[in-house]
Amino acid sequence: MAEPDVRRKVGLRIKELRAEQGVSQESLAYAIGMARTYLAEVEAGKRNVSVINLERIAKGLGMTLGGFFHASSFEDK
Repeated sequence: MAEPDVRRKVGLRIKELRAEQGVSQESLAYAIGMARTYLAEVEAGKRNVSVINLERIAKGLGMTLGGFFHASSFEDK
């Protein structure tokens, strides 16, 4: 099976962090001034999210970009 592309990895990481914090898509999107539908598409790997928006999402989850990418799902195999 092919490994997910980076858009999918980013989306899965956002979803994972949201779930850990018990935060809904809607509440995260509202807190960071982003449309819920856009956030949903990012999580599904359908959007190539900009670095600016990725930073907004990370901050909304209480972390830095470095912390966001510090996960096994982003390590080279």
